[in-house]
Amino acid sequence: MNWFTKTFSSTIGRKVIMSITGLFLCSFLVIHLIGNFQLFKDDGGLAFNVYSEFMGHNPIIRTLEIVLLLGFVFHIYDAFVLTRRNKTARPVEYANTRPSENSTWSSRNMGLLGTVILVFLIIHLYNFFWRARFGDIPADADGVENLYMVVVESFQQWWYVLLYVVAMAALAFHLIHGFQSAFQTLGLTHKKYTPFIQAFGYAFSVLICLGFAIMPLYFFFFF
Repeated sequence: MNWFTKTFSSTIGRKVIMSITGLFLCSFLVIHLIGNFQLFKDDGGLAFNVYSEFMGHNPIIRTLEIVLLLGFVFHIYDAFVLTRRNKTARPVEYANTRPSENSTWSSRNMGLLGTVILVFLIIHLYNFFWRARFGDIPADADGVENLYMVVVESFQQWWYVLLYVVAMAALAFHLIHGFQSAFQTLGLTHKKYTPFIQAFGYAFSVLICLGFAIMPLYFFFFF
C-alpha cells in the first residue's frame, strides 16, 4: 500500500485523480441537467416532483450519491493541495512572464473559479438537497414532496438567480480549461484527435452551463 499512497499523493497522482473525478462530475452534470428539464413541462411541476421522488428514494441512486460526494471531495481537496504546492514552489512570480501570452484566462484563474463554484454548491445543496432529504417540504396533490415549488420560490429571489448565473459562467470557464486538461493529464492526446477534444470540450462547457443558467432566468422573468 505504501507505493499506492506515494503514487496518488504525488503531484502527478493528484492530477490524475483530479482528471478522473472531473470527467466523472461532467457525466453527473449531463444527467442532472436532463432531469432538471422536467421543470419546463407545463404540468404544474408533476413530472419534476415524480422525478425528484424517484431520485430521493431509489436505493441505487442513494448509493451513487455517496460516490458523487466522494468525487466532489477528492476533486476539491486535490485542487486545494495542488494550488498550495504551486504557490510554495514559486512564492515569487517571475517579473516578465507575460501570462496572457502563455496561458488562457481560465487556466490562470482556476482557483478563483473553483471558489465561486464551491460557494454556490454549498448554498445550492442546502437549498435543495438538504431540504429534500432532511427538511419538511409540503406534498403536492399526488402526495409527493413538492420540490417544484421550492424551485419556483428560490428562482423568484433576485440574489439567488444572480448567484446561479454567475456560478454557471464560472463553471463554463472552469470546464473549458479542465475538460481538455483532463485528457492531457491522462495521456489521451494526439495531433489528430486533440483539436476535436478541445472543440467538443468547449461546446460541452458552454451548452451545459447555458442549459442550467436558463432555468433560473426563465422562472424569474417569465414564470
